Amino acid sequence: MKKTITHIALSLLAILLASGSAFAQFDREMQYFTYPDQRGLNQFEAPFETDVEFDGLNVRIGGANTLQFQALSQDNAGPWPSGVDEAGDPILSTLPELESNFNLATSNLDLDVALGDGLRMHLRTYLSSQHHTETYVKGGYMQIDRLDFIQEGLLSDLMDKVRIKVGHMELNYGDAHFRRTDNAAAIHNPFAGNYLMDSFTTEVAGELYFFNEGLLAMVGVSNGKLNQSVEAGDIKTHATLYGKLGFDKQFNEELRLRLTGSILNVSNSPSIYLYSGDRAGSRYYDVIEGGNFRSGRIAPDFTPGRGAPAAAGEMTAIMVNPFFKVGGLEFFGLYENTSGNVKGFDSRTFNQYGGELLYRLGANENFYLGGRYNYVEGETQGGDIEVDRFNIGGGWFLTKNVLAKFEYVKQTYDGDAYIDTAYDEAEFDGVMLEAIISF
Repeated sequence: MKKTITHIALSLLAILLASGSAFAQFDREMQYFTYPDQRGLNQFEAPFETDVEFDGLNVRIGGANTLQFQALSQDNAGPWPSGVDEAGDPILSTLPELESNFNLATSNLDLDVALGDGLRMHLRTYLSSQHHTETYVKGGYMQIDRLDFIQEGLLSDLMDKVRIKVGHMELNYGDAHFRRTDNAAAIHNPFAGNYLMDSFTTEVAGELYFFNEGLLAMVGVSNGKLNQSVEAGDIKTHATLYGKLGFDKQFNEELRLRLTGSILNVSNSPSIYLYSGDRAGSRYYDVIEGGNFRSGRIAPDFTPGRGAPAAAGEMTAIMVNPFFKVGGLEFFGLYENTSGNVKGFDSRTFNQYGGELLYRLGANENFYLGGRYNYVEGETQGGDIEVDRFNIGGGWFLTKNVLAKFEYVKQTYDGDAYIDTAYDEAEFDGVMLEAIISF
């Protein structure tokens, strides 16, 4: 199946390239579109206003390629017991040494198609990623900002304030997912890694937006499944409900303010994907938990997991994100509270705090320096945990499509749940370098 998807993607790309003379529209601007280069910094939701007029079918082929050099070292309180041998004696494990070297280059392929006035399709394919070295489709959606493709002027007063978005797509919960690295799409992330609790999932969903003079409201519903199947299981997955309310306004050339609050509720599911939905993998490879493609992240465990008795989980997550930009000074903040449980057991809570402070300089803000602090505290099934991460670094836009980043990162683990495990007094630190091409 994966080979078939690869052949289809490559064949489609070849057809589109071969027919370039017929379309002759690949470099044209698109309506209501976030550019995957420097122009798309801090755009969050795709622009709701546009000066671009629809002038026939417009196919835009884009993508991203990112190469990392990782120079991290790790340590813990080990060795720690990891089982017993045939004689019943304990087996002790130690952390492997990490070498400084290049990680697997990651690549994305994007297809964006203006199908009608105010009607756009997006499709992203991961060409290579840490978890899957082969090609596979991340997902896609259709975005509707006008109904003129049905009838000119249809419900124009309503559509001046409304957007509809449907597909197997990234859920718009919180604002952190707009700044995160999505496999090779790393140009809008000022640092190498994403947040410790990485709220990102792709599910079949629909979202309804309302925009009015800086005010933003959104309600969404998804089917709660990462991998789609119509086969009935022991537990019926209920729909996931989520929403966002906020304010975003550019007051003048120097000052922009944005504040949003989001909520997401899972009422009954055998698997909750909000913090484990990224199939591409972590940007810090093999740290502490070598072999885990999500290494360095924290995923609240509100579902029993594979091999456990059939049971449903439930969860409510709330995220608040302030953002401001004054001249070249930029701040993005995050507070998140997540509570849930496997039904029949006590509820547990996780809190996440994060903040980024950047200064962008140069005539076109082609350089930036800054830092990020991220902290998570939570109640796991095995006890309390505390994890924090500190990043400091910067970047240089060689062109609007090419970014070079560097950072120093340090992450530490603490808590009762980590005693006598690989995470006992664990930490990693070192330098990350990234080169990103995005177009």
